Amino acid sequence: MRSRLLTDHHGTRTFVAALETGDRVIDSITRLAADEGLAAAEFTAIGALASARLAFFDWETKDYTDIPVDGQAEIASLNGRITRPEGGEGDPHLHVHCVLSRQDGSAVAGHLLEAEVRPTAEVLITDSPTELRRRTDPESGLAVIDPELR
Repeated sequence: MRSRLLTDHHGTRTFVAALETGDRVIDSITRLAADEGLAAAEFTAIGALASARLAFFDWETKDYTDIPVDGQAEIASLNGRITRPEGGEGDPHLHVHCVLSRQDGSAVAGHLLEAEVRPTAEVLITDSPTELRRRTDPESGLAVIDPELR
């Protein structure tokens, strides 16, 4: 992965990251977020993947159901958030959703758990000069943004 800062306007920073064949999407963005201290950011990406693992949150079981994507797929849409985890310590927390297009034009979508890039993925990240934290929602068990936590 190669990246650089594009702009810094009153603390609102925009980065570009170019992921290459073999790069792992979640690992790469998490590493950039940790290195740059991103704590209230959003990002989008386009590109293509060798494989991916998506998931669907099942409300009844309060767990994720895997959706494997084997083989080449285009990133039709990918967006996510970067926040601080509950308690504010540790690696940045990523929440990512994406829509992938298969060779026949069919689409598959869900929560992105992991993905391997092939040949490239272009990521644009905009970070706010503040911090957002997550808390565990007691009803779902999910880590949700809490705008009031500081």
